[in-house]
Amino acid sequence: MAVYTEVSDEDLNDFIANYDLGDVVSCKGIAEGVENSNYLLQTTKGSYILTLYERRVKPADLPFFLALTEHLAQRGVKCPLPIHGRDGATLRTLCGRPAAVISFLSGLWPRKVAPRHCAELGKALAGLHLAGRDFKQRRANDLSVDGWRRLHGQIAAADAEKIQSGLHELIGAEIDDLAAQWPKALPEGVIHADLFPDNVFFMGETCSGLIDFYFACTDFLAYDIAVCLNAWCFEPNGAFNATKGQKLLGAYQAARPLAADEKVALPLLARGAAMRFLLTRLYDWVNTPAGALVKPKDPREYLKKLNFHRGISSAAAYGLA
Repeated sequence: MAVYTEVSDEDLNDFIANYDLGDVVSCKGIAEGVENSNYLLQTTKGSYILTLYERRVKPADLPFFLALTEHLAQRGVKCPLPIHGRDGATLRTLCGRPAAVISFLSGLWPRKVAPRHCAELGKALAGLHLAGRDFKQRRANDLSVDGWRRLHGQIAAADAEKIQSGLHELIGAEIDDLAAQWPKALPEGVIHADLFPDNVFFMGETCSGLIDFYFACTDFLAYDIAVCLNAWCFEPNGAFNATKGQKLLGAYQAARPLAADEKVALPLLARGAAMRFLLTRLYDWVNTPAGALVKPKDPREYLKKLNFHRGISSAAAYGLA
C-alpha cells in the first residue's frame, strides 16, 4: 500500500455519498507498499480501506480482483470484501482513478517472521488455493516470463548499471535461461502472487487474514509457494532459513500435497519468483516519482536470492520432506 494521489475533503465526501457508510470521520493515507493509493477510512459506521488503483493495475482487471475476494470469502478465506454502493456497484472513480471501498481486516503483519508464522502462512495459502478451485474467471499472470521481458526492456541499461555493474546483461541472460526451462503443465488455479508478510495479518499466533489481491491471477499453484519461500524464508543477512521453509511447506502439504512434478519444479519456480521481484523493484527504484509517500525497495535483495536459487537442485534444500 502507498499514497500517490491526494484526495480532497470535498471529493471524498461526494464519493462516500454513494455508499451507506454514514459520515466520514477521518481518512488517513497508508504509506506501506508500492502499487496503489490507500487510505484508512473511518466513518460513523466503522473502519474501511479506500483504494485508488494506479501504476500496474489495469482497470479491466479490477472486476476479476473484486469478484475473486468475494468468492474466496464465501468459502471461508479471511480476506477483505469490496463494499457495494447503493447502486450495487463496487467499483467507481475518484480523482480520475478507479476506486473502491473494502472492508477493514483486523490484525497485524509480522515485522519479524518466525517459523510459526510460516506454518500459518502455509495453511492459509493452501486454503486459498483450495477455495479458488471453482472460481470460473481467469486472468493471465502479467508478471510471468513475457512480463519479465517487457519490464527488462523498459529499464535502461544505464539505470541498471547504477545498481550493479553488468546487471542489465545478467538479467537478460537469466530470463532467456528461465524461459527455456519454464514448466508447461503443472497444476494451476487462482494464486495470490504477492503474499509478502505485509499482506498477511495475525491476531496473536493465528493468521487473521490475507489482503492485497491485486496481482492475483491464474498460474501454477506451486509458483505461489515459490513467491512465499522468497518473501518469508530468508533472514535479513540473506541466508535461507530451512526451518521456516519446512514449516511453510509442511503446513501447506497437510492440506494440499504437492505433486511430484511440482516438487521437481520448485527450485526453478523460486528462481522465477526472485526474477519477478528483482525486476519490479528495479523498475520502481528507477521510476517512483519524487515526493511519493513511499520508499522504493532495494532490488539487490532479490538479486542475492536469485543467485541462491541458481545453486539449488532439489526442493529438499527448502525443507521439503
